[in-house]
Parts: sequence; structure tokens; C-alpha cells
Amino acid sequence: MPNIYQNISSNKRDTVVIVILFIAVVSAIGWVVGEYFSDAGGLSIVGIALIVSGISGFFSYYNSDKIVLGVSKARKVEYDDAPTLHNLVDNMSIASGIPKPRVYIIEDTSMNAFATGRDPEHGVICFTTGIIQKLEKRELEGVIAHEMSHIGNYDTRLMSIVSILVGSISLLADWVTRGVFYRRGRRNNNNSSGSGLIFLIALVFLVTSPIIATLIKLAISRKREFLADSTAALITRYPVGLANALKKLSQDREILEVANSATAHLYITDPIRGLASNKLSSFFNTHPPVEERIRRLEAM
Repeated sequence: MPNIYQNISSNKRDTVVIVILFIAVVSAIGWVVGEYFSDAGGLSIVGIALIVSGISGFFSYYNSDKIVLGVSKARKVEYDDAPTLHNLVDNMSIASGIPKPRVYIIEDTSMNAFATGRDPEHGVICFTTGIIQKLEKRELEGVIAHEMSHIGNYDTRLMSIVSILVGSISLLADWVTRGVFYRRGRRNNNNSSGSGLIFLIALVFLVTSPIIATLIKLAISRKREFLADSTAALITRYPVGLANALKKLSQDREILEVANSATAHLYITDPIRGLASNKLSSFFNTHPPVEERIRRLEAM
């Protein structure tokens, strides 16, 4: 079994590979769509899609923490309101070398936590009251270290980039749909067989691209969870603390009411507690299996 450092290196490397694959998929889809539906050519369509989704992603990136905290009905807590919790966050901040994040709380008995903020200087960790009340000190330290790892590893920034790529694919799929019905014509209309082949390829991309984009996004999210677990073990030097916390979290069947499909990937475990357990449904889970995360931590 790989040690902590090998786990960290492996997960970082896998993330880079997946992102490169994602960019290749976006480019391929854009080229095929542009070649068939646009007189400007495939590369121009890819560029336009990236620019449009990039502008949207830029504004979302700088306001994502406010949006997520607002949607989650979280409130900021100062030191005097929760001194024990703040002391734990202080300790993990010193151990990790990451600036102390702001601390927020969600009034809910479900056990969960998440981190947000575009960089370590704007980091936020949000806890439910349930996780604060039900975890022991070393377990809560593991959770805090996990969330601080997300902040230190710039996972919010990475997922913003991924969201831009997903948005590009959504735009391309939308343009294909419009182009099917309002097609302006192909530059080489006299080559009907070639045109028909490209049209068929474009339609296949149209149907499969949103699914491919979603699966790649989820694959990146899962890899970052493994990376945060490994980094948390390095910070606390006590992997069992986070492993025990995950065991308790996996046994909590309460659904976090303020969570939704747009914010579920931020939490340390699935807050919606997906009920589907078949293999097909597991492909669309926002988190890797808790059992696998626990196994890796205990092996460290």
C-alpha cells in the first residue's frame, strides 16, 4: 500500500492527466461541431465556447463562497461564540501553514462540513452543528485538516476551471441542437457522403458529451477527495482520526436539508446520502466510496 507521500503524488498526477483529457474532449467536440455547423471552422467554435464560459466562470469564481454560504444558510461564528472549535482550527492552521480560514456553522443535526474560498487568503470552513457535537476532538481535527487541505490544494480553483470546461461543452451541445434545426449549410455541400458522416459524428458527440463531461468532472472531484484525505493525514500525523470520523459520518443517515446537487461535491461526504447503490449509479456519485477512503487511511 502506498504511503502518505506516494498517495499525494499519485493523486496530483492523476488530476493533471484527467484535466488534460478533459481539455482534449472539449477541443475534439468543438472541432467536430464547428466543422459541420459553422463556416468559421472548428477551432473558432472551440475558442468562442471557452471565452463565453470563461467569462461566466470568472464571475462565479470570485463570488462562489458568498453564493455557497448563502444557499447553505450558514452563519459566521467568532471566537467567543465557539472557542473550542476556533482553537482546533487555529492548531490545524499552524500545522498546515495555511492562513486561518473563517469559520461558519450550519444549524443542522446532520454530520458534515465543507470548505470554500478562491484561495488560502479567502478560505472558509463550514461545519454543521451535528458534526461539532458528535465527533471527538481527534476526529474533528481530522475533518478540519481535510477541509484545510482542500483550501491549501486550491481545489476550489481547480473545480472552477473544470466548471468552465463543462460549461463549454454545454454551450457546444446547445449550439449543435440549434444547428440541427437552423443549419446554415456546409461549405462542401456537394460532398454529401462526407457531410453525412460528419453530421452523424456530431450527433453522437451531442448525445454523449454532457455525460462524458459529467463523468470527468466527478472523476476529478473524487481524486481531490483522496488527495485531501492524504494531506490531512500528513498534517495531523494521525490518519486514524479522520478514518474514525468518516466511519461515523457514513453511519449518519440524516440528509442535510440545505444541500443540493450543485453544492454536494463540496462536502466531506455526500450530504444528500444518495440512495442508489447499483454500479451504474455509483459512476455519478460526487465522492469516492467511504469504505475505500477509510481503508486507505488505516493503511497509512
